[in-house]
Amino acid sequence: MTTDTEIQAPARVERRTGQASWTTTVPAWVITTISVAIATGLWEFFGRDVNPLLGTYPSAIVKAFFSMLQTGRLQDALIQSSQPFIVGYIVAAIVGIPVGLLLGRYRILESALGIYVTAGYATPLIALVPLLILWFGLGFMVKAVVVFLLSFFPICINTWFGVKAVPKTMIEVGTAFCASQTAIMRGIILPATIPYIMAGLRLGIGKAVIGIVIAEFLTAISGLGGIIITSANSFRTAEMFVPVILIMVLAVALTALVGWLEKYVAPWQSEITGHDSV
Repeated sequence: MTTDTEIQAPARVERRTGQASWTTTVPAWVITTISVAIATGLWEFFGRDVNPLLGTYPSAIVKAFFSMLQTGRLQDALIQSSQPFIVGYIVAAIVGIPVGLLLGRYRILESALGIYVTAGYATPLIALVPLLILWFGLGFMVKAVVVFLLSFFPICINTWFGVKAVPKTMIEVGTAFCASQTAIMRGIILPATIPYIMAGLRLGIGKAVIGIVIAEFLTAISGLGGIIITSANSFRTAEMFVPVILIMVLAVALTALVGWLEKYVAPWQSEITGHDSV
């Protein structure tokens, strides 16, 4: 004889299964689009009641965006900011990844140089910008150096600890088959460390964006950072938000690009973690 609890249990299981299937079948970009649309709508609704000197709203930002496009001011600023950003970030990746691999693989290098990397990551590098200005001037070079310094350490440290997280048994298997240190690094350690490297590259993008904006604040007032500070000083709030939103969009796009690159260079990672199915 069945009880009411036993009869109701399958129904609850069906409802849970239906709910789970709904959440897994909706594409992530649809959820993101709905979230952004709701946030933008709320901002538009409540932002219109804010003093224009203290805040703004999306439609005013869009109007200022097209106005700045027509004058060419935004394009020029984007070029001025993107050049040192790209150079500094790429050099940080080219240097940071090998240094992190070496620190994680060789104990002597880790003991000798690891303390400097850790200290550099904890140092408020922005405080060194005045000194960097004395060394590199106010132009392109100092911006690239600031971007490099801010993005190098997260890339290097993530790679470093990624190597340390590789199971020792995997390296022992390579050693047992008489593989050289180069072969172990290339065939075992590097593939296992790719998720950590990609995480470092993503963190480096955020640091690089902060670096380029701050460098433009403290050096020659130019680029997107220059627009932000000059518009804020003139109380043109909508115009100030244009480069802010543009920087946010570019940072999200670059982060997504790194995610796509990870799927390209390490397609097995998504299968192991199962992220594609969620």
